[in-house]
Amino acid sequence: MVLGMSLETYTLVHVIISLVAIASGLIVFLGMLSNKRMNALTAVFLATTVLTSVTGFFLPFAHVTPGIIVGILSLIVLAIAIPARYTKRMVGGWRKTYVITSAIALWFNLFVLVVQCFQKVPALHALAPTGQEPPFAIAQLLVLAVTAALAIAAAKRFHDEPAAFAKKVAR
Repeated sequence: MVLGMSLETYTLVHVIISLVAIASGLIVFLGMLSNKRMNALTAVFLATTVLTSVTGFFLPFAHVTPGIIVGILSLIVLAIAIPARYTKRMVGGWRKTYVITSAIALWFNLFVLVVQCFQKVPALHALAPTGQEPPFAIAQLLVLAVTAALAIAAAKRFHDEPAAFAKKVAR
């Protein structure tokens, strides 16, 4: 039992939260590429990304795993992203800080998704049973490259409203 749920139910809830975090994060980044704030979906992305890390800590473990390390790192990154978005309102350098830290948080979610897919999907597990084989490394490198490209493009295209407004007023 975990928090009053069977381990199977708790794991399912954790996986659903993780998938919502990933899907909402990808949509938020597509929005950034079009300079759209997507306030409600951004809140969903950030909240579910925090929740996926926190709920991961309640899963049984015998020793510190890469998943636990990623969860800790994700919460550290989110501790920067959330204030950059909501307290600092993405003004000035806080916009890029938000974009970069939220991209890292999304990448952590995707990293764990790839790990889980290679562990749980039989066809992928057959390609990389230990997670040390080239197909696993290629998949992770591809996820990293796509996430980095999204982050770079979003940092260039996503402008916070106060700075954009200030430029228009200055002209």
